[in-house]
Amino acid sequence: MVSDTKAVKSVGEFWTCCKLAMNGWAPALTRDGLERTDILAERSHAPFDVAQISVQVKTSRNERWALNPIKIGAQRSLYEWFVLVGWNEPQQSLSSYIVPRDHVSAGAWLGHMKWLTDPAAKRSRNCGPEQARMGTSIFGGYKDRWDFLLKPTSEVPILLPHKLHEFALTTDDANSKLPDWHPWAGDNLPVW
Repeated sequence: MVSDTKAVKSVGEFWTCCKLAMNGWAPALTRDGLERTDILAERSHAPFDVAQISVQVKTSRNERWALNPIKIGAQRSLYEWFVLVGWNEPQQSLSSYIVPRDHVSAGAWLGHMKWLTDPAAKRSRNCGPEQARMGTSIFGGYKDRWDFLLKPTSEVPILLPHKLHEFALTTDDANSKLPDWHPWAGDNLPVW
């Protein structure tokens, strides 16, 4: 069993590069420490509607990813993606969730705030959104959607659970709505 977190990160990044290449992209790993981008990829064959994308990879052994929505922030371009990699180490199998950056930050924020304010939730709830951990219950709709990379993120359907949309519409005193920096904040919340 691999215990080194850098090794786990490498598994996800190299596997994502392999999957990108299999789907018509020419991927290149960025240098360590570059914020927001682990892989830059250029389209290697038709269709060329999207020429280049940037990808941030998060890898987890239990398909629950540490996703700080504040650090993730809002997208800066229509071609910023997350690939959330689940590594089942004993079976040596991997799964992937291809998600636009704005969807990741919204899912992490709303999922954490829903958990934080849910009186029925198990475990103590004393951590802020910077310690959010989200899993397939939030991002399951994005599983293996490599086809999404062929369009701008603004054209990708929002596949977050409907319960998060309902939660975002409720009024409460817990300040659980999307923060002002998110493009869906306030009256900009799309329907999904």
